[in-house]
Amino acid sequence: MFSLFYGLWQYLFRRDEFFILILGLDNAGKTTFLEQAQMQFNRSYKGKALDKITTTVGLNIGKIDISSVRLCFWDLGGQDELQALWDKYYAESHGVIYVVDSSDPDRLGESRIAFEHMLESDALIGVPLLVLANKQDVEGCAPASEVKKEFNKTAKLIGHRACHMQPVSALTGEGVNEGIDWLVDSVKRNAPWRPPREPEIS
Repeated sequence: MFSLFYGLWQYLFRRDEFFILILGLDNAGKTTFLEQAQMQFNRSYKGKALDKITTTVGLNIGKIDISSVRLCFWDLGGQDELQALWDKYYAESHGVIYVVDSSDPDRLGESRIAFEHMLESDALIGVPLLVLANKQDVEGCAPASEVKKEFNKTAKLIGHRACHMQPVSALTGEGVNEGIDWLVDSVKRNAPWRPPREPEIS
């Protein structure tokens, strides 16, 4: 009897799972964004000290629950040698968060080129893209409008998929909620083309 009620409870309260890639060059603030998102959306989450986060070598994993949706994040390292591994995750992803370090204008072109290489993959066709102009709290950073101008050079590769540029500070949390809300709406709308995973009832 218990297993019957437990199965019913799982069925009623299960969440559709969407897998989200967090990509971008090294030192863009990808892991800081992931930690900030988990702290804002998971009340019981006790994360790392944001000012102590170091460069990711490999993969960080996280998740947040919003209403009937669970976002599962894969935060991948952005060093040149690690970018070659990004495409191993494309086919399983429902959305991409691409983080740009707007405090380093000299690398905007390099970041846009890595973005272009990512978009050339057929495995990401139709997948929603959230581009974050991060580190907007840093004095002298490139405004989001300047980042958007650079990334608009990829318009043909972006095509008709949902794409949004959001100014954020992963360190202070500014803009993080707005970006996540947009992403949740986008992956839900895209579900007929790339369905979520439904957790199995045990």
